[in-house]
Amino acid sequence: MGMTFSGRVALVTGGAAGIGRATALAFAAEGVQVMVADLDAQAGERTVSLIREQGGEAEFIRCDVTRGPEVQAMVEATLQRFGRLDYAFNNAGIEIEKGRLAEGEESEFDAIMGVNVKGVWLCMKHQLPVMLAQGGGAIVNTASVAGLGAAPKMSIYAASKHAVIGLTKSAAIEYAKKGIRVNAVCPAVIDTDMFRRAYEADPRKAEFAAAMHPVGRIGKVEEIAAAVLYLCSDGAAFTTGHALAVDGGATAI
Repeated sequence: MGMTFSGRVALVTGGAAGIGRATALAFAAEGVQVMVADLDAQAGERTVSLIREQGGEAEFIRCDVTRGPEVQAMVEATLQRFGRLDYAFNNAGIEIEKGRLAEGEESEFDAIMGVNVKGVWLCMKHQLPVMLAQGGGAIVNTASVAGLGAAPKMSIYAASKHAVIGLTKSAAIEYAKKGIRVNAVCPAVIDTDMFRRAYEADPRKAEFAAAMHPVGRIGKVEEIAAAVLYLCSDGAAFTTGHALAVDGGATAI
C-alpha cells in the first residue's frame, strides 16, 4: 500500500484511549514520531509510555480542541518538538445523547458541536498552514457511519458527523492542488471503553450492536487505525475528499 512512514511526524487528537490510542501506536510502529493530544493527561501519558515501550518516539500535550489558542499551541508544540507535521488525525469527539431530538438539551447540542465540529475545524485551521508551508501532508478526520445516514436518538451527534464530512470534503477540494489530502474515516460500532460503558451492563444491547453489522461483530480499534494509516500513506495518493466507511458492511444494507 505504499506505507512509507519512516521519519514522518503525526499529530493525534483524542489519543488517550480507544481509536486515538490505537492509531498513535500504529503510527509509531511504522516509525512515525507522534504527538499525542487529549484532555486526559494521565491516559495520554500512558499512550506515550506504550509507544516508548515499543521503541517509538512520542510526546503528550494536553489540549481542549474547542479552544483556538490551545489548538494553536498544540500544533506549535508539535513543530517545536519534531520539526514538521506530515499527518494529522483529528479524532477527538464526544457522544452524550440519550434520547429523541425533542428531548435534547441546548447544552448537549453546544457540547457535541463544540468538540466534534468546531474542534475539527480549529485543528485543520492551524494544521493546514503548516502543511502548506512544507509542501504537503495528509489529514484524516474522524466522522462516523452516523455521518452517512440517520442515527435515531443520536440526532445531534449525527448532525455533527455530517458536518465533519462536509468540512473534510470542502477542505479537500480547496487544497487538492497544494499537495494536501483530506479524508474522513467513518467507523460503525467499535470496541472501545465508550462502547463497554454503554453496553456491558446490558448484554442484549451488545448483541444488537453486533447484529447491526453484516459481518456479525463489532469493530476493533486496530481496524480503524489501519484505515487511518492507509489514508495517510503514499498508497492513497489519489484519494482525497473521501469518507471511508469502516463498518462491517452496515452501510451496504
